[in-house]
Amino acid sequence: MLLLAVDTATPAVTVALHDGSSVLAAESQVDARRHGELLLPAVDRVLAGAGLKLDAVTDVVVGVGPGPYTGLRVGLVTALTFGSALGVPVHGLCTLDGLAYASQLDEPFVVATDARRKEVYWARYADCRTRLSEPAVDRPADLADLAELAGLPAVGAGAVLYPGTFPDARGPEHQSAAALASLAAERLAAGADFLPPLPLYLRRPDAQVPKNYKVVTPK
Repeated sequence: MLLLAVDTATPAVTVALHDGSSVLAAESQVDARRHGELLLPAVDRVLAGAGLKLDAVTDVVVGVGPGPYTGLRVGLVTALTFGSALGVPVHGLCTLDGLAYASQLDEPFVVATDARRKEVYWARYADCRTRLSEPAVDRPADLADLAELAGLPAVGAGAVLYPGTFPDARGPEHQSAAALASLAAERLAAGADFLPPLPLYLRRPDAQVPKNYKVVTPK
């Protein structure tokens, strides 16, 4: 087994290789505006660091979000292209689950990432492997009054950005493909199900076709 994991649903452009037992190589760069520019060179460096070629990959793992429209699509399209070219399966995992797994917390907690527009993507967990709620997007102020979140530790950049809502912020702040790959390896070994490699947006993209635009036709 050789898993190639990628995730661009957050500002972190992150790639890892996992052989089913351990992470062989990994790289992450935090840059919210250069996902498309950074991802493929990162894949090349990770493969080179492990001394392997792309055709050795047996499975592709991709973070499906939730995340902003443009960045999220970069990782998904790349993963699907690799899967098609190599003839290997592409497994989707919730990006929040990767952050939860990386925390290694064995107590109830929240994962919150920056959704922009003064909102966060979030979900509640029983421990680092067990998600209790579906991913959602909300304003931090609306979460502050939820009894089920009161006093819980919080992981992710969203927790760091809004300490008033998440006073017990903990690491990691950014997504790690190494954690995503390790979680995927566990699930593959257990025969667990994966998400389809489709984007989990939770809201409409920022860029939209204007409702009242003028149509110009030749005379």
